[in-house]
Amino acid sequence: FNPPLFEANAIQPPTMKFSLALGAMMAASAAAFVPSSQFSVRQSSAMQMSFSSDVFTPQEVKFADTTETIVKGGRDLFPLLPKAFEGIEKIGVIGWGSQAPAQAQNLRDSLNESGTDVKVTIGLRKSSPSYKEAQEVGFSEEDGTLGEFFDVIKDSDLVVLLISDAAQAKLYKEIFAAMKPGATLGLSHGFLLGYLDSIGESFPEGMDVIAVCPKGMGPSVRRLYEQGKEVNGAGINSSFAVHQDKSGKATDLALGWGIALGSPFMFETTLTSEYKSDIYGERGILLGAVHGIVESLYRRYQRQGMSPEEAFKQSCESITGNIVKTISKVGIKAVYEGLGDDDKKIFEEAYSASYMPAKEILQEIYDEVASGNEIRTVIMHGDRLDKFPVGKIDGTDTWQVGERVRAARNDDDIPLNPFTAGVYVATMMAQIDVLREAGHPYSEIVNESVIEAVDSLCPYMHYRGVAFMVDNCSFTAKTGSRKWAPRFDYILDQLAYTAVDNGKPVDQDRIKDFLENPVHEAVTECCKLRPTVDISVDSASSTKEIVIE
Repeated sequence: FNPPLFEANAIQPPTMKFSLALGAMMAASAAAFVPSSQFSVRQSSAMQMSFSSDVFTPQEVKFADTTETIVKGGRDLFPLLPKAFEGIEKIGVIGWGSQAPAQAQNLRDSLNESGTDVKVTIGLRKSSPSYKEAQEVGFSEEDGTLGEFFDVIKDSDLVVLLISDAAQAKLYKEIFAAMKPGATLGLSHGFLLGYLDSIGESFPEGMDVIAVCPKGMGPSVRRLYEQGKEVNGAGINSSFAVHQDKSGKATDLALGWGIALGSPFMFETTLTSEYKSDIYGERGILLGAVHGIVESLYRRYQRQGMSPEEAFKQSCESITGNIVKTISKVGIKAVYEGLGDDDKKIFEEAYSASYMPAKEILQEIYDEVASGNEIRTVIMHGDRLDKFPVGKIDGTDTWQVGERVRAARNDDDIPLNPFTAGVYVATMMAQIDVLREAGHPYSEIVNESVIEAVDSLCPYMHYRGVAFMVDNCSFTAKTGSRKWAPRFDYILDQLAYTAVDNGKPVDQDRIKDFLENPVHEAVTECCKLRPTVDISVDSASSTKEIVIE
């Protein structure tokens, strides 16, 4: 098998309509991929996003040097849902992992409130331990809202496929064959397209294929929806894509789905662009990188004489309890601008030394994702699960000490360590710049590198540690986080911190690039569109978080 050549970092074209499906983004079988030595990485300006809707009112937003079209959400739009879901009588939500419980409940509640008769039904194997969990939140065989996996697929007008990515790769032929003529396939990740492209296959031509991809773990999608009921809604931003539109109604159906989930705003993408940015992002600052940063700084601060408890405060607590909260409300640059003169110098030392080591790993991740290697990793890991189940990742001294620190926490005493801030912000900016250079739109860049980190994921680490954050994400995410976190830990310890300790001068051009990066304007606009409430991880909720024992 000789894979065709491809440009791993090129997302094209500059202008997209929803009916457009990008060409193959990978050139290798997940089962037998042979990497090409003829990789090309090129600079590309961000895509220009534009679309229209017959149901909702799009609006243009200026993100830095580009203008994109978005749809703002809100519970006041629920009366429009019957029109958006016109022709849909039954939605089958297939699976019960990270996303399915939240999406199924949000869809059910929103559609009920809108007055439509659309039924949301969960499809699971009868032997699944999740059957009881679905029953506990109101789905049942008696009222037709819970049924056997393939029976639900056969009866549904919209099949929302939320089983694991590895399972999708194994079962896609049976799923496609079971879907009734005219049904729409709904995804919340572009992984399946990447896999199909890699083996030279595609979705059946006769169906609509859409995606709505919340930029946060499933439990946060439900929690913010519940918490926003009194303030016209709150939730997790979603990207959406229309990969195939045979009916001519796919755009409005995708938008309606996102509105029903509670998304504060929805932005356009393609399945290819979503797949690359999403899998890349969770291996970077969203999960893997922040885990590696905390581990490396925790050890560093103890070497400098801090107690374990103080080292945890100055590393993890500083990120989750202070830095990300600043970024969420007023942006990345505000972290630096809020420091005193002496602390700015410390920030600059850490930022200057950390940016390129972090970017080296991040570029490698992006190339691995774009080439198909990371898909192969996920599928092979899925094949090994029976022998090697997913294990705990919070058993180290770092997270054991963290339990004691959280138990005695006083939120008013959480520090903002300038060195920690420099390392964390440098890694976040390096992640952003890799996506910018690959041509991703600002809406996608900011959501995949900033908003998801600060508004969805880090609050979970702040509440109960790294495992509580990582293990409430998808199988693909937790697989990648475990794989790449040690790489960030190692390279920062070996290259970044030694550079600081050896007195390497601050690269003032790098600091200037940081301060003048156009992404700051895009982040400012996104901050204006953020959820109207902060997530409360310890409040009462119908969602059930995962804890690996």
